[in-house]
Amino acid sequence: MKLLRVRASNYKNCADDFTIDLVAKSKKTSEDKEYELQEIAEELYVFNTAAFVGKNASGKTSAIELMECAYSILSEFRLEDKHYNYDNVKLEIIFFHENSIYKYNTVLKEDPNLGSIADFTEQHIYRKKYYKSKVKDIYSEDGFEEILCLGELPEDTSIVFFVLKKKETRAVYFNCDGEGADTYRLMFRAMKTYKISREVLTKVIKIFDDKIQSLEMVDEKHYKLTYQNHAKELSDSELVFMLSSGTTKGALLYIFVVAALENGFDLLIDEVENHFHKTLVENMISLFKDKTVNKKSSTLIFTTHYCEVLDLFNRQDNIWIAKSDNKILLNNMYETYNIRPELLKSRQFYNNAFDTSVNYDDLMALKKELIFTEDDLLK
Repeated sequence: MKLLRVRASNYKNCADDFTIDLVAKSKKTSEDKEYELQEIAEELYVFNTAAFVGKNASGKTSAIELMECAYSILSEFRLEDKHYNYDNVKLEIIFFHENSIYKYNTVLKEDPNLGSIADFTEQHIYRKKYYKSKVKDIYSEDGFEEILCLGELPEDTSIVFFVLKKKETRAVYFNCDGEGADTYRLMFRAMKTYKISREVLTKVIKIFDDKIQSLEMVDEKHYKLTYQNHAKELSDSELVFMLSSGTTKGALLYIFVVAALENGFDLLIDEVENHFHKTLVENMISLFKDKTVNKKSSTLIFTTHYCEVLDLFNRQDNIWIAKSDNKILLNNMYETYNIRPELLKSRQFYNNAFDTSVNYDDLMALKKELIFTEDDLLK
């Protein structure tokens, strides 16, 4: 199964028909096919990496949370404990599965009796066989036939269940702040779930702090840390003070990177640069672009303020610019902007080609306020 496109209306403060399309649109060079794209069916390519970029409060998080919403339906067949109002959100999710294209439509409802769980109403699911000769028409209505007589399910369960049949991790949304003892428990729980060895954890931790030889969980509250050749058992609260938040979050995130690459699920990261040196972000992106590492077609999808990171992308159709005026808009760089491919994307951001720079007038107003205090004016 691979998610192709998600579209939403009445979702948060986003414009209607808010759309994210993971299918490659622009020309596909041999280099792109080697490093930038996955061929999930003959001539059907999706991205190895995709990014949402924009200034603060532009809607990047809303975009990646919509992706997480779609993956939750495709993985768990339900929505629970999200940070937004479900009521009247209209969704269209298109995905590829067993050489067919599926289109799923629903309208979400909030049920006060269910608390944070969404009801699925007005559900329809359609299918058409994929043919490479019609790759440009995969979203066309032609050929889609509704799947009927699916059976009964609770209102909080999506009929996608009848197609995918079993719950499975198809994406993980990483938005941990990397602080507190719970982070270590989450890390070791992820290692157990995805069968990641202690040797891998050791290699991961040394990326962030080469003085650490090993870290083991003794029980839920105690850990054994070997630091500069000295082993010591520490409580979780003591460990918090021993390791920096950057090391903690970095190790946790890279455990999920390893899990995604080894298990073939997609990884969603909000503000990928938090606590990270830019080189580590670049190295992480390179893992998903390397087919000798990314053998199971995992996709990395992230938001960022680091526009320099986008210079690692050879393509433009896997980058979206988020903007917020009255409504949040999402513009695909390839479809919306006429940017020559040989130009650095970061330079275009600094030149404000996408109208995403910080408001200079507001900055100057703040500077003026700091220079001319009330006491100065009374002199």
